[in-house]
Amino acid sequence: MKKELVSFEGLYCANCSAPMQGEFCHECGQSIHSVLRPMHHMVEDTLDMVLHIDGRVVHTVPPLFYKPGFLTMEYFAGRRQRYVAPFRLMFVLCLLAFFVTRIAIDNVGFTDTNLEASAGTGDFAKDNAADAVRARFETMRKDIDKAADNAEHGKKTIRKLISVERDHANHRLEQLGAAPLAAQTEDGWDFHQNKIESSWLPDSMVRSLNRSLEHMGTNLRGAMVGGEEGAAAQERILAGVFGVLPQTMFVVMPLFALLLKLMYLFKRRLYMEHLIVALHSHAFMFLVLFLGVLVGGLRSWLVPHAAWASTPLLLVIWALGIWVPVYLLIMQKRVYRQGWFLTTVKYLFIGWCYSWLIGFALGFAALLGLAH
Repeated sequence: MKKELVSFEGLYCANCSAPMQGEFCHECGQSIHSVLRPMHHMVEDTLDMVLHIDGRVVHTVPPLFYKPGFLTMEYFAGRRQRYVAPFRLMFVLCLLAFFVTRIAIDNVGFTDTNLEASAGTGDFAKDNAADAVRARFETMRKDIDKAADNAEHGKKTIRKLISVERDHANHRLEQLGAAPLAAQTEDGWDFHQNKIESSWLPDSMVRSLNRSLEHMGTNLRGAMVGGEEGAAAQERILAGVFGVLPQTMFVVMPLFALLLKLMYLFKRRLYMEHLIVALHSHAFMFLVLFLGVLVGGLRSWLVPHAAWASTPLLLVIWALGIWVPVYLLIMQKRVYRQGWFLTTVKYLFIGWCYSWLIGFALGFAALLGLAH
């Protein structure tokens, strides 16, 4: 099909008044096409953009997985148009990986294993008055505490038992239209007695820190209680952790690139080159995490119906885990073009430093999650 020739003679840019020589102004870059267009044209443009991105995904994701260093070398060589940009690739895979991991944690019931026991009203179904419910719960709580003094039950188990009865009582109180029992309290950080006070920090920062400490104390105490209250606290913590993990990784990325810069200082590569290596490395790791969680979920779903699938899928998960360090070593060798001995030594040192770096980052994310 012949391409239609369009004349731009006599047309001027609406932004800078420069004579147009094509669909985009050579002076300011503004398009000749107006954004004020019929809706069906906007839909057509959106579909075209999505299909174009999908085409680049097909050329990007497979080599990212099985060709260590290929995308990075292509980027350095200037062949970038057919591939997804490194930052966008890492960003999308990061979100996908954390998204499916969050769903997987919810599906395996990580947050609480005692919710089924907490459902219903238990023995409190016999009570027809709110005072009777509260009296029965107080009697049960004292009996449980007394039994704990004469038995080898752990403190955590006792809290779980009391929490179950508290949930039963609250369900019955809700049926009776009465106020629920007060939340269970635990020993620990007393926010009201341990407020931060500082004369050199701004008042707004001090208030923010105190609110964060209050949230941390509430979440920690709630998580130890168990039952519905514990499940809600654990859900808040997990939501907070997964909410800050992507941002945390964006902080880790430039630090990892700086580490590469220091280790290959005499290679005289630009910092941006090391950053591209870091982006592609993390994009690969997020892709493996995404695939591993999907395979793990498939295994959990298939095993009850086809037990024979357990071992093959488990081997796939192990293979993915082994492929990560092997891939990163080969990638480092291909990109920086040093001998195997020097590459291995630097790879081990970088891995050791990165382990500390990611450990601090995850610990910081956990603290922010507790303060959610």
